Amino acid sequence: MKVQESAENYLETILILGQAQNTVRSIDIVHKLNFSKPSVSVAMKNLRQKGLIVMDTDGHIALTESGRKIAETIYERHTVLSQMLIDLGVDPEIATQDACRMEHVISPESFNAIKDHIRQKKSGNGQDV
Repeated sequence: MKVQESAENYLETILILGQAQNTVRSIDIVHKLNFSKPSVSVAMKNLRQKGLIVMDTDGHIALTESGRKIAETIYERHTVLSQMLIDLGVDPEIATQDACRMEHVISPESFNAIKDHIRQKKSGNGQDV
């Protein structure tokens, strides 16, 4: 399922928050992303309608299987691209900001090629470029 960049950012944030704490609520997302409560509320409603999250009666948010798959894909892209840029000598803060933009537009083919290149280089099988 293809979703908009903003939805991918929300799903990735829910994943990250869920790894750091037991429960995730809308207010946690508000604080993490520095967005307004109404904006997050609308986004959570849209994600629920698309079947990407579920909310219980206490307001705790959980990713559905399809939501988790999208979130994990975006998070993997973010971490790999950030580290690649840092390894190339880019300032970590800039690398993270650039990776946030790149993670949404890179094709699976290009991303897999980058991962394969990094894997080969780390295993010593790759040639220096």
